[in-house]
Formats: sequence, C-alpha cells, structure tokens
Amino acid sequence: MSNVVRLGIVGLGAQGGMYAKLIADGRIDRMVLGAICDIDPAKQPSAEGLGVPFFDDVADLITSGAVDAVVTTVPHFLHPDVAIAAMRHDLHALVDKPAAVSTAQVDEMIEVAASRPDLTFAIMFNQRTNPLYTDLKALLSSGELGALRHTSWIITNWWRPQAYYDLSPWRATWGGEGGGVLVNQAPHQLDLWQWLCGVPRSVVAKAGYGFRRDIAVEDEVHALVDFGDGATGSFLTCTHDLIGTDRLEILCDRGKVVVDDSATVTITRLADDERSLSDSMTAADVVDLFRGKADTGRWMTTETRTYRSKWGEQHADVLRNFTDNVLDGTPLIAPGADGIHGVRLANAMHLSSWTGEEVHLIAFDEARYLDELNARIRAEALYPERTR
Repeated sequence: MSNVVRLGIVGLGAQGGMYAKLIADGRIDRMVLGAICDIDPAKQPSAEGLGVPFFDDVADLITSGAVDAVVTTVPHFLHPDVAIAAMRHDLHALVDKPAAVSTAQVDEMIEVAASRPDLTFAIMFNQRTNPLYTDLKALLSSGELGALRHTSWIITNWWRPQAYYDLSPWRATWGGEGGGVLVNQAPHQLDLWQWLCGVPRSVVAKAGYGFRRDIAVEDEVHALVDFGDGATGSFLTCTHDLIGTDRLEILCDRGKVVVDDSATVTITRLADDERSLSDSMTAADVVDLFRGKADTGRWMTTETRTYRSKWGEQHADVLRNFTDNVLDGTPLIAPGADGIHGVRLANAMHLSSWTGEEVHLIAFDEARYLDELNARIRAEALYPERTR
C-alpha cells in the first residue's frame, strides 16, 4: 500500500487553489497533488506549473490512475456527482461544503459510500477543527452544564454587495446555486449548531428572497427550531448587514455559553441547576437580587476565554485527517455522512418559508422540497429542473 495519498482537485477556483497551495507547500504530510481538473482550459498552465496532469473532464481524471482521492471544489449541485463517480471507481472522496443542495443527493452519496466501506468519505467541515469549537463540543458533551434549554445564533457578517452576485450568472439562482445564504455562506454554522446542540426535530422559518439585493434566492433567514424536551433554538442569518454580528448563545440547566465573533467564549457555571436555585431562594434573596445587592458569586462563576484563528490552518487540519484516515484508519473529524444534517436543515428552512408550515426533519418530505425547488427553477428559466 502506498504511503502517500495522491489528491485530484476537481475545480481550480479559489478553494481548489488554496488546497493546491497547501499541498504544494508541503503543509499536508503524506499527501501530494496527483492531478487537477477544470472545465476552463485557462487553468491548464497552473496545473503544469505544479507539475501535475490537467484534465478538462472529471471522468478522465477519475479513470486516469493519477489519483487515489478527489476533493470536490465545484458548484454545489455537482458535489455528489463527482464524489459518487469517484467512489464507484475506487477513489476516496472529500466533499467540500455543502455536501449537496438536496437531501436526496446526499442520501445517494451516503448509500454509495456505505457500499464501499474500504473507501474514505469525508466532508470539509473545517470549523470542527477550530479549537474554540472543539473545546466547546467537549464541554457540552461532558454534561457539566446539564441539558439544553435554548440556543440562538445570529450570524449576519456575510455582507455581500450587488457586484458580488453579478460576478457570475449562476450566482444566487435556484438552478445554478440552489439557494442563497443557507447554501453558500452559512453551511459551517448550520453544521456546528447541530454538532454542538443536537439535531433539531422541526423548524419554522421566514426568509426574504431578494429582500435587499436583486437576486432570486434568500438573502435573509430567521428560523425557530424545536430540539425536543422543551429545548428550542433560533437562527438568524443574512447577507445585507454591513456591520454584521456573530453571536452564539447556548443556555443549559447548569450554565450558559456565549461566543462572540467566533473568538471570545464566556462560560457561566451555576452552583446547581437553575430550577433548584430558584426553589432555594428566599424572599430576602430575591429583594437583594432585584436591587443589585446580591452576592451572585453564591450562585454562579464566570470564565472568559479568547481564541486566535489562523486562516487556512483548519482546512489543512481536515486534509491531514483525511490523509491519516486513508492511510492509517484514524477516525474522521467530519465523516461525509454528517453532511446530511446541514443540508436537511437548510432544505427544511426553505420549505417552511415557502409553505408557511412547520417542517419536521425526522420524516423530511424530500419529494415536496424538490417539487417546490423545481417550481422556482422553472420560473427562472435558466437551468434544467432537478431530478434529485
């Protein structure tokens, strides 16, 4: 068995170019560039400069024998097609986010991967390697803060001017991109939210379509989710807030976590669960509390942590982990099957906003979602309808 992984990059845009540079610079131990594929022939000199073969057809790359694995840095609808074709030809697959546009696409990808357990199937959820979120995951998983009660994420620092959408005709279209902020900017937060707090049972959402930009898809979404057992959550995102906010709050029985700008974490721990503290307080305690004279240290302690994030390092961590899984069987940070959760939540938010109904995720109606999506693709009259 080879002691290196030869990676084929499918799509040499900004993301694919970053992966190529990380590998070419020797940042990914035991991974080398095997080949590059792009439909734009102008990208061929870049491949030649890196000393690897260039293909303008992904089928030719897959059957070339030049690569052991592929990474999909192509439009969202094509992620599953490339990954499925690769796995069917004995190649490992690393899918960029989002895993797909529809859950039906991800289901098929998962099914193919399950039939090939000898292959590595992973997704580029690089934020799962961010020390802030790995520490928070460990804290919540430990049970120290108790059961979830409420969580909210305001993530509105995705500001995009009209010129951004006008760069390419496929941007912000139903047929070309499959959605707006939910499928382009916010997939990492949709993944992290469920990774940290659990998969919601249902969602009610209101979205603005072309609310503040001349586009067909959503540029603002506000959703309320039900986690079960009385726990709820809210998610607000948009691309028209020039100032922007990134604030995650997680309230539990025995404490609260607040994350600001994905950099500063404030953890407040209660001396007991909130209900027990409520039951034990006397009338005098309540008076002192309302007057601001109470010694709150009796009931809670607060800790603040600050993290620094280096751009690109988290992507490198996922590439290293992918390599180690291929060669050594090291557990994956983000198994490819995990991609279904964020796609399903985005689909459900769309469907709820289109129908005005609460949408259940456990028994998600994929066919109804696809019908609604295709109605919008037909109205655009730019791209063919989707079969999945």
